[in-house]
Amino acid sequence: MQLYFGNKNYSSWSLRPWLAMRQLGIPFDEVKLRLDFSEGSAFKATLERMGSPGKVPVLVDDGFVVWDTLAIAEYLNEQFPDKAVWPRGLRERARARSLCAEMHSGFSALRNHCPMNIEADLRQVGAGIWDTEADVRRDVARIEQLWGEQLAASGGPFLFGEFSAADAYFAPVATRLRTYGLPVSTTTSAYVDRIFALPAMQQWVSDALAEQDFLDFDEPYRKSR
Repeated sequence: MQLYFGNKNYSSWSLRPWLAMRQLGIPFDEVKLRLDFSEGSAFKATLERMGSPGKVPVLVDDGFVVWDTLAIAEYLNEQFPDKAVWPRGLRERARARSLCAEMHSGFSALRNHCPMNIEADLRQVGAGIWDTEADVRRDVARIEQLWGEQLAASGGPFLFGEFSAADAYFAPVATRLRTYGLPVSTTTSAYVDRIFALPAMQQWVSDALAEQDFLDFDEPYRKSR
């Protein structure tokens, strides 16, 4: 299989399947595409040739193309049932899918005001966002509620005990909380630390820091260096 993804420093959607596959030991080849959403770019042309909507990530398995992170998670779960991409229990799987679906379609304020940027230290920016953006505070409160309830129910260390797609799905949130220094509970902070301690996450972060590829459209708070 091949996973097509964007810049590791910025591409939050790409992080989800990459982290799940690496951490769970599902073999794949990496195909990195430099993020460029302009018309006629190599990025868009490559993806559109495969029949995807011009966005990453995209999974290709023996020529079969799967896009969208939820669809990729479902495909991997069926292809590798022994890996427990989703939690092993029926109700736990349903709850994990509920959490991921809410992440998939919600939390727009946090996404828009705090785009993923692993390399940057934007704590000062984060303090201003926290003071002025009530919607961001509401998004973070909801995320803390979801994480806190699920960690209490499972006993940890991850949302459903074992690492699963649900943890991979929320990994970009963990990066945002750290990059922007948003104030969170000790429970949330400890969970973020556990995500960053994962071997696969450490590899992603290391690769992101090595990119040194400044993309101005993904840098609303740092237009130049």
